[in-house]
Amino acid sequence: MTANSQSPKVVTSCRVIAASAERIFELIADPARQPRWDGNDNLAEAPEGQRVSAVGEAFTVKLTQGSVRENRVVEFEEGRRIAWLPSEPGKQPPGHLWRWELEPTADGRTQVCHTYDWSRLTDENRLPRARATTEDKLRASLDRLAELAES
Repeated sequence: MTANSQSPKVVTSCRVIAASAERIFELIADPARQPRWDGNDNLAEAPEGQRVSAVGEAFTVKLTQGSVRENRVVEFEEGRRIAWLPSEPGKQPPGHLWRWELEPTADGRTQVCHTYDWSRLTDENRLPRARATTEDKLRASLDRLAELAES
């Protein structure tokens, strides 16, 4: 077994951001804003007017390499939690999930946890990219998100 096959299939990074959960959540739940904080440098753009508000909704983003992803929202609690399953438009999701969880702190800041879960990924072509999505990449998104939310 190689080191790559032993990569954790659920990766999480957390940090405290000096902004309200509501402000941070707006940056996450509005896909048009996501390319500004994407630490994977994978998102190029997303159409305006797709702000997520419920489980079952879907939004699209254009990736830096030119393809489009449809993201189906599978968890949603306004201001607290959002998760989606990406897929090619019109296809079943291959089984990887992105999740954001926000917990306000007593001092007005917010603990933010970002998780990438590829434990159910079925598309072998996506495994190298999934293995490359490390805690450092998630932390880069958190750091960029913090910079935007705190400004």
